[in-house]
Amino acid sequence: MADTLRVAIILNPELPHGLLANTAGVIGIGLAAKFPMLAGHSLPILQATPDHIKALMFKALEAKGECSVVPFPVFARTMHTFEEYEQAFPLRDLYDEVLDGVGFVGPEKWIKSLIGNLKLLR
Repeated sequence: MADTLRVAIILNPELPHGLLANTAGVIGIGLAAKFPMLAGHSLPILQATPDHIKALMFKALEAKGECSVVPFPVFARTMHTFEEYEQAFPLRDLYDEVLDGVGFVGPEKWIKSLIGNLKLLR
């Protein structure tokens, strides 16, 4: 039996409300690009520090199988078109970047192992 897919988005709670909404929206679009059947479903938006977000992202990148990881690095805010971002992203090393958020789609057990006891963003 296939594991149920689950979605989670983790954001830096220090961001102003407008940037939180923007970051969540961009990450959601990125996740829905690979898993369009999940669009419109509710999901938890959780909070973590930028360092914790980065650690979760690198842990998640080791996963195999049906999953997706969508980071939102701070430098992305300076881009005004997807083409700019698409050109800049491969030239950047995410180890050196600050992340405002990350989104995950994957098997429920994998998502739970990543998000653990993270608090909901309020």
